[in-house]
Amino acid sequence: MKIAIVSGKDEGPSKLNAFDNALLKAGIGDVNLITVSSMLKKETQVVELPELEKGSMVNCVLSTLTSDKKGEKITSSIAVAIGENLGCVVENSKVNCKSEDVVNEAIEMVKYMMNKREEPIKELIAKEETHIVENIGSVVASVVYLEE
Repeated sequence: MKIAIVSGKDEGPSKLNAFDNALLKAGIGDVNLITVSSMLKKETQVVELPELEKGSMVNCVLSTLTSDKKGEKITSSIAVAIGENLGCVVENSKVNCKSEDVVNEAIEMVKYMMNKREEPIKELIAKEETHIVENIGSVVASVVYLEE
C-alpha cells in the first residue's frame, strides 16, 4: 500500500470556496474524496503525491477546519504510525491553539492506537497546516490512499 501525506490552506469568498481552495493547495482539489477510517495495511509506504486523474474517486483520511472569524488561528493535523503488521492514522483540528500542541495531541492518539493493538511503531510521521483567518479561511491535512 502507498499513501501520500498532504496539506494546504487558503482563503475564499465563502466557507465552501475556502475549503475547496485549501484542497487545491494540498493537491487534492480536483478529485472526489471518500473519507475512510484510520487503518493502513502492513508494509505501507509513504510517497510523494502523484498527479491524480481529475474526477477520480480517492480514499483519504481528512482533517479540516474552516472559519469565518477574522484573526482566529486554525490548525489541522495528521499523524501516521506504521508498524510491521498494520498502521494507524489520526486527524486532529483545533482553534486558537499552539500548532505543536495540535500535532502532539495527534501523535499521542496514534501512539495509543498502535499500543492498544500491541503493534510496535516503525515509522511515525506528522504533518500540520496552520492559518490565521483574514476573512474566511480553511486548512486541510490528509492521508491520501493511492492505488497500487
